[in-house]
Amino acid sequence: MEKYSQFRDKGTAIAPFLPIPSPPTSPLWAPIHLLLFILRLFPVLTLSLVYFLFLELLPVGTTIKKCFLWLLLAVPGVWWVDLQVDGVKRGHLSSAHGQSSLPHPGDIVASSFTSPLDPLYLAGIFCPIFVRTWPNSAKVQVISLFTAIRLAFSRPQTSPPPTTKLVSLASLSKKYPRSIICVFPESTTTNGRGILPLSEALLTADPKTKIYPVNLRYTPGDVTTPVPGGAAGWVWKLLSKPTHQMRVRIARPVFNSKVLERLSAKGGSKMEANIWDSPHVRNGLNGVSERNEGVQEGEGQRVLERVGEDLARLGRVKRVGLGVQEKIEFVKIWKSRRR
Repeated sequence: MEKYSQFRDKGTAIAPFLPIPSPPTSPLWAPIHLLLFILRLFPVLTLSLVYFLFLELLPVGTTIKKCFLWLLLAVPGVWWVDLQVDGVKRGHLSSAHGQSSLPHPGDIVASSFTSPLDPLYLAGIFCPIFVRTWPNSAKVQVISLFTAIRLAFSRPQTSPPPTTKLVSLASLSKKYPRSIICVFPESTTTNGRGILPLSEALLTADPKTKIYPVNLRYTPGDVTTPVPGGAAGWVWKLLSKPTHQMRVRIARPVFNSKVLERLSAKGGSKMEANIWDSPHVRNGLNGVSERNEGVQEGEGQRVLERVGEDLARLGRVKRVGLGVQEKIEFVKIWKSRRR
């Protein structure tokens, strides 16, 4: 893969756009893989059609939708094997402290993006509103779960099309106060071995809104889709293997405000619950929100740095300097050489 050396990060030598090959297996397993694929294909297609053509459009409860989505993950053997939340000990996630450390309606989830399984899992847990980001746009586009899945196979873009309806995260939170908003701030998929520069769309979140960095990892890693297209091959990898393990990491919330960051760090969850009792904090944040529906310009880089560092720490990877524009160039060379 030295011919793609220009798409390795200079500081870390990480190549975030190269596909991860499947682990070698014995030819004796070929009939088993074929049998698994045949047995799973019809149930997965049936569940997908029922959900995306009917259930997603009907005003049914979130519990029914979550059951369908979990079944859609269980049939291909995608198992959620580990969940860790910063500040919560193992085995204490069901406690009051553990539940308060998870995203709730009104919060924002800033997730890594490596596979079509990412939005599927997040929908099965949070039933969020998905949005699309671009590196050259400070606003986002509301999309459906199916569109979020399809984006994992789509070519990256640096800017939204001219006719795209864009909104800020702050206005979206006001419109849907009872929903979690899910953002993929890297704006495109990677192979999970590095965190790309984040979109400035996170800076349009209200300063009072919690932003939870979330990282998802898979074993084996060949179900990631860093290169556009290849949906048929990905479906084969997903359905022909016995299991796929998923590990989820959730960091402490990040605020678009230095005041909240300081108070939250000093007092933890107890202080955080009483932050809004201070009129100085409340009035100051309202002033920021009125000016730019987000953070002040000087604080923007700090917020993106914090979220990026958390995503890298959770995934046990490093941040890279390559972005969407570099991926566009990589895809052109990759497709031409593959042909």
